[in-house]
Formats: sequence, C-alpha cells, structure tokens
Amino acid sequence: MGILCKVVDMLLLVAFMAMLVAGPLIDAQLVLPEATFPEVLVRLKQQYAEEYQDYLMVEKPHFFVALVWLELIFQWPLVLLNIYGILASKHWFHTTCLIYGASVITAMTALLGELMGSQKASDKLLTVYSPFMGLGVLAFLRGLVPNSGKAQTIGKRPAMAREKRA
Repeated sequence: MGILCKVVDMLLLVAFMAMLVAGPLIDAQLVLPEATFPEVLVRLKQQYAEEYQDYLMVEKPHFFVALVWLELIFQWPLVLLNIYGILASKHWFHTTCLIYGASVITAMTALLGELMGSQKASDKLLTVYSPFMGLGVLAFLRGLVPNSGKAQTIGKRPAMAREKRA
C-alpha cells in the first residue's frame, strides 16, 4: 500500500502544481478585470476558449463565476497546503487532501451537469473538464488513507492510550 500511496502522491503533486499556476493566471481572468493580467495570458485564455469552444469561459454564467471564486478562495489555498504536505510529509496531508477532493467533486458535479445537460459542450470540451472529476476522486480517496505506517505521536510521546499506574 505504501508504494501505491507514493505513486498517487506524485500524480497529485503534478496536478497540484498545474493548479497552482492555472488558478491565479487563467481562471482568475473570469472574475478580475482583464487589465490586471499581461496580454499574453489574456490571449492564451481566449485561444483556449475558441479552440475548445468553452462557452462557459465566454458567457461567464453566474454559477460558473461562483465556482471560480470557490476555486480561488477555498481550493487554491488547499492546493498550496497539499503541495507542502506532500513535500514535507506532513501528518495532516490526508485531511487537507480529503477536503480538497470533496470540494472539487462537488464543484465538478455542478459543472459537468451543466456541460452535459445543456448539450452545448463538444466532446473536446468534455475531455478538458472530465479529468478534474478524476482528480477530485483521487484526492478524496487519498485523503481516506492514512499517511504512513508510523505511529501517531503527540510531541515526543506516542498518541496511544497508556495504562495509568497507581
């Protein structure tokens, strides 16, 4: 189980690194003035929206803008914590990963429901958004697994209950 967790952690680390960059540089363009961003990033977002026919990026429906705010205010800090938690082998990593996964699954359920229900989304667009549901599920499942076989400690003492001596 330990090697599988390490492989999953490395997959999550790569995804978290991508989210670390994409969130503030691309997704934030939906909620902040375009003048805030360099022209090259604005063009990159526009090229993506045209190539993948991402009507959500173009039309900016209110629920989508709200999901972007959720990503920037809640999920992005969790991405930072998860990156640190993986690299520093922090004992709380599984908790933040579980929270992140649950949040992504919830947001992606609404998003994929819109994409499939509206019938406006191309198959190409669905292939862009669908992996994020997989990321959420993977993060959620990783959050359910303890970090390692090491005994939990409180300070320098084991966290297991000890018998009292009279």
